Amino acid sequence: PILYGYFRSSCSWRVRIALALKGISYDLVPVSLLNDGGQQFSAEFKALNPMQQVPVLKIDGITLSQSLAIIQYLEDTHPNPRLLPQDPKKRAQVRMIADHIASGIQPLQNLKVLKQMGEKKMEWAQTCIASGFQALEQILQHTAGRYCVGDEVSMADLCLVPQVSNAERFKVEMGPYPTIIRINKALLDLEAFKVSHPSRQPDTPAELRA
Repeated sequence: PILYGYFRSSCSWRVRIALALKGISYDLVPVSLLNDGGQQFSAEFKALNPMQQVPVLKIDGITLSQSLAIIQYLEDTHPNPRLLPQDPKKRAQVRMIADHIASGIQPLQNLKVLKQMGEKKMEWAQTCIASGFQALEQILQHTAGRYCVGDEVSMADLCLVPQVSNAERFKVEMGPYPTIIRINKALLDLEAFKVSHPSRQPDTPAELRA
């Protein structure tokens, strides 16, 4: 497998966690979202993903974009450890939380949108993340065990940790979200979350390395 990603991309990080959890080795092709005016806009990369976004995973003769679609494929082809519960209710809760983050929070504060916001980008990111986390905190109070849904790591957790990292980067006040903080802390103790962390990637700038 070949993963085209960017060390700081939260969507790339989700996929790195899934690959690590499932023990799938891969080659990384870094795609800088900042250098050269954004390498995702190159003709070469546009041929891989017309949306000009990371991550992209080449695997088993197909090319996949969109992090949740990639994770679903990895789940279908490498079912252990399971990232979607067998119980239909818990499975739906995992998907709900993953979508809440991947559709309801992250796209509003991604690089493309922030560029449009100009000087207000920090304030905009804080507002979008805080609004999403207020809802997420309430949801997790009903679904969480040790992790987002019960006591097993799921696709929801793969979305949560990168989003909390984004929140910290944009200096969001995390005090109102004790459940999010607790789950995030527990997940960051797991090896798959450590090795996939943005501070430990081949394309991580020296000043941001762990």
